[in-house]
Amino acid sequence: MSGPIRGFKEFVLKGDLVTVAVGLVMALATFALVEALVEDLITPIIAAIVGEPNFGFLSFTINGSEFRYGAFINAAITFVSIAAAVYFFVVVPYRAYQERRGVSAETRACPECTSTISVDAKRCPNCTSVVAPEPG
Repeated sequence: MSGPIRGFKEFVLKGDLVTVAVGLVMALATFALVEALVEDLITPIIAAIVGEPNFGFLSFTINGSEFRYGAFINAAITFVSIAAAVYFFVVVPYRAYQERRGVSAETRACPECTSTISVDAKRCPNCTSVVAPEPG
């Protein structure tokens, strides 16, 4: 194979592309799970408290222009609910898992190769340069 065909094959089979594809599939699956959590559990709880699960019907009209502020309220509630669900059901458990494993959540850039390293690192695992401790 020559030229463009070989380049395309290397692009498709390169590890980075496969990693991104797997990450995208997992992100979509996670999105579907979080969306179901919000729609099937969190929204009914809000409906039980407020008395109405859908604010989409709320609107007002000025000079013939309809302002559907209820749709905005729905979108805002959905956004906050999804953000809270991701934080409490993904981020918090993942941080706890990392702490149990002893992984430091604090990182800094290597001064030589600018890759991300732990603040406790004495040597960069990527470029192997000796890294001075951070001051303070």
